[in-house]
Amino acid sequence: MSTQTSDFFQSAHADPQQLPLSNSPWPIFLILASYLLFVLKYGKLFMAKRKPFNLRNVLYVYNIGQVAYNGIFFGVTFYYLIIVGICNFRCMENFPFGHKHKNLERYVHFAYYINKIIDLLDTVFFVLRKKYRQISVLHVYHHIMMVLGCYIVMRFYGTGGHFNVLGLINSFVHTVMYFYYFLSAVYPGVNSSIWWKKYITIIQLAQFVILFCYASYVLLFSKGCGFPRSLLLMQITQAMVMMYMFGKFYIKTYLRPTQRAKAK
Repeated sequence: MSTQTSDFFQSAHADPQQLPLSNSPWPIFLILASYLLFVLKYGKLFMAKRKPFNLRNVLYVYNIGQVAYNGIFFGVTFYYLIIVGICNFRCMENFPFGHKHKNLERYVHFAYYINKIIDLLDTVFFVLRKKYRQISVLHVYHHIMMVLGCYIVMRFYGTGGHFNVLGLINSFVHTVMYFYYFLSAVYPGVNSSIWWKKYITIIQLAQFVILFCYASYVLLFSKGCGFPRSLLLMQITQAMVMMYMFGKFYIKTYLRPTQRAKAK
């Protein structure tokens, strides 16, 4: 590691009361490196001469657990952001230490971070079931960037701020998505019969459109807001990348087959 990079990571932590996996970059680097090595190479080598594992019972527990985790997270975040209104949506800076809602903000943000790490198991299960076609560039990139983005924000900015909105929307999307995955595990034929399958992708696309518009609004019109412009630009850029990738996936998966069927 170069001296400049080392100095960068040795800069003062944004949170003096550091939460697990948010201080040193090495634990999260090792988690992500192990994830990539397993799903892109060594997992496939491990499965080369093996039959796909039957993980139905594991997927029951995992998916319903994710529904509960994301559903509770969404409920808590919705209650405090929308009903109680503890933040100003035009300029949502993180709370200073000593604020009555600071610990709530820290632990909710940390819970979201841990959930993004748990999400990596999606791809591990694909490998163990030999569902390699589902391990797309979009899938792997999305998982990596969600974990890495959470770490970077916690390490150098702290918890909360405008990323509360990302957690609110994303947890709702994941509640719906994992409920669909749960149905797929319980009823294997549901993939071909459930009518709202493609609407999950539409919801995923919609979340990135909303986040792009919201971050752009704050960047352009919330003058004097203390939330870092660099993080808003990061969110805008990431939203644009995800809109492109999910849009491309939607066209390839749902629009083109329909067009070919009509042509025939």
